[in-house]
Amino acid sequence: MPYVIGADLPREPAGERFRALLDRPEILGMPGAHLGLAGLLAKKHGFEALYLSGAAMSASMGLPDLGMITIEDVCFFIRQVARSTGLPLLVDGDTGYGEALNVMHMVRSFEDAGAGAVHLEDQLLPKKCGHLNDKKLASADEMCAKVAAAHRARRHLYIIARTDAVASEGMDAAVARAQRYLDAGADAIFPEALTTVEMFREFRARMPGVKLLANMTEFGRTPFLTKEEFQALGYDMVIWPVTHLRVAAKAWDQLYAQIAAEGGAQGAVDRMQTRAELYETIGYHKYEELDASLVRTIIPTAMPQ
Repeated sequence: MPYVIGADLPREPAGERFRALLDRPEILGMPGAHLGLAGLLAKKHGFEALYLSGAAMSASMGLPDLGMITIEDVCFFIRQVARSTGLPLLVDGDTGYGEALNVMHMVRSFEDAGAGAVHLEDQLLPKKCGHLNDKKLASADEMCAKVAAAHRARRHLYIIARTDAVASEGMDAAVARAQRYLDAGADAIFPEALTTVEMFREFRARMPGVKLLANMTEFGRTPFLTKEEFQALGYDMVIWPVTHLRVAAKAWDQLYAQIAAEGGAQGAVDRMQTRAELYETIGYHKYEELDASLVRTIIPTAMPQ
């Protein structure tokens, strides 16, 4: 039902709902869905939690993923997806937008916007995608201070500490960092840019009993693995962070090329979501029914031609 009906809104805070999903034995799969419409489509196909990627949010603003967006930029995306879907969201918190006080402000802002979980990474600004070269790491002490600050600021937000240390410092250092982040107050660990199945298996073995997040991004360093394969490796969560944006952006590019070449979009109609399908997705008629001043819309059944 539409989010405007208070009685239909979730009773439990998003962080508690996120934690409950992780208490189940099966792995939690979270596709990227940083827009309300994308979130509704993901929910339609049975996903129970969603991921908001910093790279996707940045790219949709026409910006690179270099730590340029702000807390308020991200809250705009959180609010629309949390409001439209009612699902708990895992949000990319980058490096926390500053030091301890900034991290605390981020946690309070994300919770208030409707997020259920956040991950913080141990890079220095300007941060980079975890699958790129020449990442610069913060010290473990600096990252622990941020994790502790996030833990102190949260009411219910689930806190995941991401470490990018494997690529530059090796597995031993990454595991040591991860343990320190847990001691500082993290609920789970996100080992970024593992490059082989054996590395995923080793990290799992060296972090017994710890909730772990796997990142299944395309055009990166991680081999393609399915949700079921990650579960078999012992992982508790998996994200497909930018997949939805990559597919959509490719479709936009092809559409604009077609309009430029043909002088119109008539040749692309078979690739479009119809008006009826869109209205069904966003619950158009349900909103109409809540406002007696609106006359129910009649959807055209065919193109004029």
